[in-house]
Amino acid sequence: MSTTARAAKIFAPEDLRFVDEALQPVAAGMVRVAFGAGGICGSDMHYFRHARTGDFVVKAPLTLGHEVAGTISALGEGVSGLAVGDRVAVNPSRWCGHCKPCREGRENLCENIYFMGSASKTPHMAGGFATEFDAIPAQCVKIPDSLPMEAAALAEPLSVCLHAVSRAGDMTGRYALVMGAGPIGLLTAMVARHKGAAQVAMADIAAGPLAFGQKLGFSPVVDVSKQDLSEGLGTPPDVVFEATGSPAGLNAAIKAVRRGGTIVQIGNLAAGELPVLANSVMSKEINLLGSFRFGNVFEEAVGLIASGTIDVTALITARRPLPDVVEAFRLALDRSQSVKVMLTAA
Repeated sequence: MSTTARAAKIFAPEDLRFVDEALQPVAAGMVRVAFGAGGICGSDMHYFRHARTGDFVVKAPLTLGHEVAGTISALGEGVSGLAVGDRVAVNPSRWCGHCKPCREGRENLCENIYFMGSASKTPHMAGGFATEFDAIPAQCVKIPDSLPMEAAALAEPLSVCLHAVSRAGDMTGRYALVMGAGPIGLLTAMVARHKGAAQVAMADIAAGPLAFGQKLGFSPVVDVSKQDLSEGLGTPPDVVFEATGSPAGLNAAIKAVRRGGTIVQIGNLAAGELPVLANSVMSKEINLLGSFRFGNVFEEAVGLIASGTIDVTALITARRPLPDVVEAFRLALDRSQSVKVMLTAA
């Protein structure tokens, strides 16, 4: 059994290092996972640039990564249902199971949640951008040998989008708009279509991501840096999924959505007070809903990927080995050429 691992840790803004760290023996009730693949998420990039995302501020070196898959390399005492060599997608959430939100089936709002690669709690919970990392068995969902690791790693962002679309209710026959054509926006559009939306439009300020959305069959696609959103859409959408995490994006959604329509805020807005068109929320009777991470949908996400129902690998634009993590992050920050950058086992 290995006694050391290498991990991608953020120390300060733009100070990401691939460093050695000691591995303790696997604790009872835990499993050790050898890294197979990992996706760089928008929140990872916030940590990289600012050493924070929203209210979550890095207070100690933090191993990043919550979109990961790998192979079980060791078992702690008392673990059953998993074996060394099992290939798994790893759910980054650890819920307590006994607080009120957990009892209500809203595990993503758990009062005691720990989340891999997040500074939401102190001490921070290490993420999965490491050659080996530990998890509890409940986090590990077995995947078939035929499923590539990089596809399995994207079960996490797909889960985020499954939860977001569920917040809007029945999508059958509805006209949906997704604000932001990054990975979460594109996956949300895929899920909305899968759940029965009659039409899915996309809007962004960058031509590259919009071209990607158009290639995936979404229409219309509106470059709001060049065209008025309402003009580009034609008909006001029933539902808007706001995935940019910007006040401008939210206000554009408020203006665009039909009267009595629904907005689901997925993008992580900055902490503090924001200028929002609150009067329009009232006068149009808009249902403005938040969507945070995901609850009990991770296995559904793995199933949709394994069956080929949703092709998450269509989003992958680049791959880099884990030791080249800093280069991979800089590439991911360039929206002109990147949608989803994946880290692979060296």
